[in-house]
Amino acid sequence: MTVLPSGDQWTLRAGAYAGTVVSVGGGLRGLSYGDRELLVGYAEDAPAHAGIGQQLIPWPNRITDGKYTFEGVEQQLDLTEPERSNAIHGLVRWATWERTDDGLDESRIVVAHRLYGGPGYPHQLDLAITYDLDADTGLTVTVSAKNVGTGAAPYGYGAHPYVTVGRKIDECVLEFRAESWLDVTPDRMAPIGLQPVAGSQYDFSAGQRIQDLDIDNAFTGLPDTWVVTLADPDSGHRAVVSSETRWMQLYTGGAIDRAGLAVEPMTCPPDSFVSGDGLVVLRPGDEHSTTFRVSV
Repeated sequence: MTVLPSGDQWTLRAGAYAGTVVSVGGGLRGLSYGDRELLVGYAEDAPAHAGIGQQLIPWPNRITDGKYTFEGVEQQLDLTEPERSNAIHGLVRWATWERTDDGLDESRIVVAHRLYGGPGYPHQLDLAITYDLDADTGLTVTVSAKNVGTGAAPYGYGAHPYVTVGRKIDECVLEFRAESWLDVTPDRMAPIGLQPVAGSQYDFSAGQRIQDLDIDNAFTGLPDTWVVTLADPDSGHRAVVSSETRWMQLYTGGAIDRAGLAVEPMTCPPDSFVSGDGLVVLRPGDEHSTTFRVSV
């Protein structure tokens, strides 16, 4: 029996859309529309890299030094970004998830994982991800977390899809609206403070080519339902991500040679366990749900 680095593989189909969900991390190994990629993927015999398709739970982005205090107790997380001395992207990216739907509907996959906690995060959460694919509207991803432990738990959510229109993003047109972007230190990506988007290098409200601009920043002051569109001005191909989260991270994908643009829905910014900004506190029995969508 051959064991794949990304675990079990489950295929989604609806109309011209097709995708693959994997048991390692409960992530999305790829999404296509017809004969072209809509989300950057990776090979069946390779592990996920650069965060491709991964789910970021129970916090997205970074916690500086992996240190925070919650309800008067100091916590120290493992430093999973050691070169910057940060704890990054949560605890479930490499965990094993189980499929829980009956498998009869090829357009829907539900996976679940029980997070028992660990160093720096002594909390228990039941997590579920529903991937719904529709021939007209594309992919809808709904993620829920329920506190099944005995104490309150800090919580945040993010996802890491890279949209693509089949070419490097430099010549692609990006369009989105936001009021503020989060400035970070260049060495450790630690938050400094919010800056206005209007008139900055990150103002893509009218749509313009990305060119050689590097972006790895969080944005807020978003519309109630925000939309990020990446378009190829030559072919007319488009990839669209939308959500209702308060925050969104854009990353121009240097780790994958700018083959795609990471559009990351986030319920909170970097260091939310420290600052409390956007932090969800789940009391025992509480549930929280987040949805985002990907389409052409």
